[in-house]
Amino acid sequence: MNGPAYDIIVLGLSLSSSWGNGHATTYRALLRGLAARGRRVLFLERDVPWYSAHRDLPSPVFCTLEFYASPDDLRTRFGAQIAAAGAVIVGSYVPEGIAVLDLVLSAARGVRAFYDIDTPLTFAGVTAGTSDYLAARQIPRLDLYLSFSGGPILVLLAEAFGARCPRAFFCAVDESAYRPTGADVRWDLGYLGTYSADRQPSLERLLLETARRLPTHRFVVAGPQYPADIAWPVNVERIEHLPPDEHPAFYSAQRFTLNVTRADMIAAGWSPSVRLFEAASCRTPIISDRWPGLTEILPVVVADTTNDVVAALLDDTGASYAVAERAEKIVRARHTGTARAAELDEYLVEARKRFFFEKKKQKTLLY
Repeated sequence: MNGPAYDIIVLGLSLSSSWGNGHATTYRALLRGLAARGRRVLFLERDVPWYSAHRDLPSPVFCTLEFYASPDDLRTRFGAQIAAAGAVIVGSYVPEGIAVLDLVLSAARGVRAFYDIDTPLTFAGVTAGTSDYLAARQIPRLDLYLSFSGGPILVLLAEAFGARCPRAFFCAVDESAYRPTGADVRWDLGYLGTYSADRQPSLERLLLETARRLPTHRFVVAGPQYPADIAWPVNVERIEHLPPDEHPAFYSAQRFTLNVTRADMIAAGWSPSVRLFEAASCRTPIISDRWPGLTEILPVVVADTTNDVVAALLDDTGASYAVAERAEKIVRARHTGTARAAELDEYLVEARKRFFFEKKKQKTLLY
């Protein structure tokens, strides 16, 4: 497919649909930030039925969005543009991602990067040889490895897999969309997230059991794919799916919002969910499970037990709202799409300098 040259091409899990994933809102914030900096971006998304049936952003104004049917279709229709782009970024959990990244590594003449929005899970999968979207052999060939997680895992990526330029690259929030709405408070505690088996015990301990102990309080869980056999307390409202444009009002209608984290991400630490930044940007006090790096990234109420959550909900001192105000200021300064786009530009400049230096060094050695 012939067309305009792009500064950046992103091949990600989904931009068009936020159904059942946290990738879409992360990409939307980042790409809006890049557009504001004048970057021409093409997002390439695998056309799959579970997202095509739930598209809430089919025609973004901040980038070009195209769909492809297979790696072969990708090569045929977009190979020339991939070769010509200033940078090509492949994201985690892209269907047939290993084949897609092989195509990029062989065809792209610009910076070749991997954006891992699931770093601890990817690390475990690549180590075990079970990842279907990234192979260990590909990592040393990347010019840049953008990691959802910071901290010690960046060293592990370099030492265990030979990542040449691993950089912390947290998720980001669209600061123009995620703001306090002034909505009336409907719930004392809420949670927004797709069902995950390894998160469910924390959700049970920190929200459902709290609801049972506080029967006069109101709770809500929003997100798809929860099993039908979960015994929801009567004071827990269920919302099957909440599109992104309803997130700010949802957060603003909660006294507190809950963050629970997957086991691999707890173990790795320094892995803030985009939901943390979204809630903080709406000035909603956050109660979170504990993991390394959490309070260094954002001020929250840390809860290990049901008792901790009950105590937070019954506290009438107002201290949690002061914490929420500090968190909002931090997010607006450091974790917006605008801030992350500027960070990406810096990393790409660094990667290009290294790329041309290595090419020059190889040429010198040959002659």
